[in-house]
Amino acid sequence: MAFAELALGQIRSLRQTAIPRNYEIWYVYATGYNSQLNQVINETLARNGKLTEADLEQIYETYLSHLKTTDRIDKVGARVIGEIDDVVQLIGDALGMSAAFNASLSGATERLSKALDRDQVMTVVDSLVKTTHEMRDTTKALEDRLVLSKAEISNLQQSLEAIRAESLTDPLTGLGNRKYFDHSLEMAVATALETSEPLSLLMFDIDHFKSFNDSYGHLTGDQVLRLVGMSLKQSIKGQDITARYGGEEFAVVLPNTALRQALTVADHIRRAVMSKELKKKSTGEILGRVTISVGVSMLKPGDDTDSLIERADACLYAAKRGGRNRVVCEADPEYVAETRGQVA
Repeated sequence: MAFAELALGQIRSLRQTAIPRNYEIWYVYATGYNSQLNQVINETLARNGKLTEADLEQIYETYLSHLKTTDRIDKVGARVIGEIDDVVQLIGDALGMSAAFNASLSGATERLSKALDRDQVMTVVDSLVKTTHEMRDTTKALEDRLVLSKAEISNLQQSLEAIRAESLTDPLTGLGNRKYFDHSLEMAVATALETSEPLSLLMFDIDHFKSFNDSYGHLTGDQVLRLVGMSLKQSIKGQDITARYGGEEFAVVLPNTALRQALTVADHIRRAVMSKELKKKSTGEILGRVTISVGVSMLKPGDDTDSLIERADACLYAAKRGGRNRVVCEADPEYVAETRGQVA
């Protein structure tokens, strides 16, 4: 309700229409969960003092629209094609004007050669000056339109990049989503096998996550997921790949990293998550600390993505069976390659 009141307050203060799109924008803004949306709104308000209908539409389409990605790409693509058609039309007009100008020059040359007095020469010259001015105006119009089109196409290109990034991003944590993980792991495995460089995979699972949802509600559960996501972002740098694998499970791909180094990274992340205290935003109540269990596997000759994930998953469930809040790799005695234990 507090978020709802803040959203409606913003709509009133900025004198915007109270339609669902605007409410959703300001509700998400009030929660603070979408940092990019908040940044764009803050920068636009600081620059212009208001949000126009075009601003709101752009913000909604970029950060909140529920249209299918393919539909949004088609929409942007249609705008690109429209821009190109306009430019082609203008270039066609300019070419026509250029042909007419050339014909005018040829005609002027012929008329000048036949001119008998000063008045006839001045008539030809006046005609040339008028045609030259028209050509200059047409060229200037084309130049201005090309500059605008370049800017518009650049903006549309950025929109396509934003759509692509959104399609590969988990909106809750800001990490890569499962689609991003699958593609990135496939590429990383192919590169590692080709170059004979080491590659390790970490699979994380939040301990007792279901109890957070059951005890404190899904908003607190979302807060737990964001906390783990933030810890991963702070701990992983460079070429390493982070993603939300699904539910309360996360994954990290570590190129050029052997098993011992991967264990060090995994334990560093485990400690980073455990060091953060979870607080309920609505009441300020301290809910304790979040812990994670981690499974670690390293790429072997003949491996593919499935076998690498399978071993990391088996290590993860061995860690959960062994008491949780720990790291297990395929070299540890706790690792059980056969059947994964079903631990909630």
